[in-house]
Amino acid sequence: MDQHNAILSRLLELHPKKIDLSLWRIERLLEEMGHPELRLPPVIHVAGTNGKGSTLAFLRAMLEAAGARVHVYTSPHLLRFNERIRLGAKGCGRLVDDDQLTHALEACERVNGARPITFFEITTAAAFALFAEAPADWLLLETGLGGRFDATNVIARPSATVITSISLDHPEFLGNTIEKIAYEKAGIFKRDAPAILGFQSDVARSVLEREALRAGAPAFVAGEDFHIREENGRLVYEDAGGLLDLPLPRLAGRHQHQNAAGAVATLRILAPQLGVDVIEAGLLGAQWPARLQRLLRGRINELVPPGSEVWLDGGHNEDGGRVLAEAMAEFEEKCQRPLVVLCGAQATKDVRALLRHFAGLAREIVAVPVEGEHRSWSPEDIAAAARAEGMRAAAAASVEAAFALVASRRWENPPRILIAGSLYLAASVLALNGSQIE
Repeated sequence: MDQHNAILSRLLELHPKKIDLSLWRIERLLEEMGHPELRLPPVIHVAGTNGKGSTLAFLRAMLEAAGARVHVYTSPHLLRFNERIRLGAKGCGRLVDDDQLTHALEACERVNGARPITFFEITTAAAFALFAEAPADWLLLETGLGGRFDATNVIARPSATVITSISLDHPEFLGNTIEKIAYEKAGIFKRDAPAILGFQSDVARSVLEREALRAGAPAFVAGEDFHIREENGRLVYEDAGGLLDLPLPRLAGRHQHQNAAGAVATLRILAPQLGVDVIEAGLLGAQWPARLQRLLRGRINELVPPGSEVWLDGGHNEDGGRVLAEAMAEFEEKCQRPLVVLCGAQATKDVRALLRHFAGLAREIVAVPVEGEHRSWSPEDIAAAARAEGMRAAAAASVEAAFALVASRRWENPPRILIAGSLYLAASVLALNGSQIE
């Protein structure tokens, strides 16, 4: 086992709960480490239910196109922990290497000892130590869960905060209403730091605007202070500074237009000197694995019917199901193919709410288990949930068995296969495919 993986395994044992939202443990550790969180480059702090990672991908691509060195912190990872920590460099950053990661984790473990601290808290402290040691122009910081008591919320003076789309997810930690969840996400707002509010429901927007006012954070609101529309195959963005005629984002799906708009709005506020060429380069260059990612190469294309389209997405809640179904409907308008959804989900997710958006759209749902440490829905129960929504469904013992089932069917055209329901499922599919993330 690699040395850093052995340390990560030990760190998982330091707290009886995987998630215990609080700030006092990481604040104590950071103080004993000499406050690396106070030696970071300017921070753009991003929270939300869906779209955080994609928004960070657009921000990173735009800033790097401008020549900036950009640190990035995201979670969870797909194939290896190093993906969570990207160290900035001119032109393009790189994932933290094994030796750097081992050194940072060892330092945190040495300072913390055996005292209780969650895995996310102590690894966030390690990330801050790495970011503090490496010079950069920006740090793009994604919350892990919620905002108010998320370990990343020790940053007292971010340059800006961004809230992407809010919907019901993790109710056991954040509350079972949109109002409660929006309140928790709004906990990252800080006085005088611009708060960019992405496209929201009326309920969520109302809470976010109220909390921004209470925090003294000037709010810039999608649909009010900035707008987007698609026109003649272009993305038209407009705010008080004028109108931009932009290319459609490289990331697939119309929901990415909204994430791109939030990134553009953020940089128009923080770095108004950036030219439209930089924004264009960022829209066309952004990459974010397992977010409507088309698998064009790899082993999976040998397992599905010849000529099939295979799409992978980690969407796992009702709003994720909605935007995925809308994307599949848009694809169907452009090129008709029978749609098959391979779905696996953690037991804590409302899989029926996710799948109901595919009623009348998917030819079949094929349910699969999610491998790993997390308890998942059984394929039989997912199939039953799909049938309860009026869809044809089958259960498979594995992803490979699901592909074999799809390949055994007779299709009038090669199918469009969407794999969704869990980032852990997405990770196992990427591993099966032999994919790499750099």
